[in-house]
Amino acid sequence: MALQNDVVPPSSQPALQAQFVTISEEEAGQRIDNYLLRVCKGVPKSHIYRILRSGEVRVNKGRIDQMYRLDAGDVVRIPPIRLAEKASSQAAPGAEFAIVFEDAHLLVIDKPAGIAVHGGSGVSYGVIEQLRAARPDAKFLELVHRLDRETSGLLLIAKKRSALTNLHTQMRDGLTDKRYLTAVFGDWTNKRQHVKLPLHKFTTPDGERRVVVQAGGQEAHTVFNLKRKWQDFALLEAELKTGRTHQIRVHLASSGFPILGDEKYGDFALNKRLQKADAERGALRRMFLHAWQITFTHPDTGKPLSLRAPLPAECERFLVSLGQALA
Repeated sequence: MALQNDVVPPSSQPALQAQFVTISEEEAGQRIDNYLLRVCKGVPKSHIYRILRSGEVRVNKGRIDQMYRLDAGDVVRIPPIRLAEKASSQAAPGAEFAIVFEDAHLLVIDKPAGIAVHGGSGVSYGVIEQLRAARPDAKFLELVHRLDRETSGLLLIAKKRSALTNLHTQMRDGLTDKRYLTAVFGDWTNKRQHVKLPLHKFTTPDGERRVVVQAGGQEAHTVFNLKRKWQDFALLEAELKTGRTHQIRVHLASSGFPILGDEKYGDFALNKRLQKADAERGALRRMFLHAWQITFTHPDTGKPLSLRAPLPAECERFLVSLGQALA
């Protein structure tokens, strides 16, 4: 994003003055309202739409509506905006994460468990905000998909808008192959099992997102492959055929095989025992769900790309503590 007259970006501008921003190729294609919501951090949506309706925002010196899609080279006038003071006090600290793959179009990281992918719902910032803070010169960084906060593993971030739209199309059309490793409690017997249970999302009175199996809910399909088995536990590979919120967790819990360490849908008494155990007796202080493999077509070269992230050390230690797997 090129700024004329050395004007600083809206999110860090202390003085109340209009800014003139030249749109780069990476930013082209998005709607003006979405662009403003992204660059004007801390500004309420209602204010963004008010300045659009009033004509205070201009593109190439002309008035536009909120549906206008930006082109490379467009000059956008952003009127003086006063940000809430709390916005700057909650700025994300810059952080980098283990890189699995990176080129000019795409960044793939191995996300640790316990870190949200983005801010919101009581979380000031997440992976994407930390990456943007660590890479201030990056013109475009957007999440391609999401992982639960408690889930570790492969997370795709687009570095160009063209890559983002291409990968979204692949995912929508079922052309990507995402696989997870998870450990569950129970006597799992089938080598390969399809679970097709409709999922309904709702919010609890205290604002927590939950999902239940319910007739009339969204269609959801997961395929589970048995990798290893012990007397009371099993290691499974989950193939996502659809990508619903908490899909793997709810499909397994509803089938009688809760994921170890799952604090929303798991066996709470067992989770407490695993948390209190020492390393030799099978301590586990996180949810055992890891996005370990993803296969897709590179958005620029068109070549197939398959990436893997090995199980985190704490998950490997837990499996070792279980001893020899059953035949």
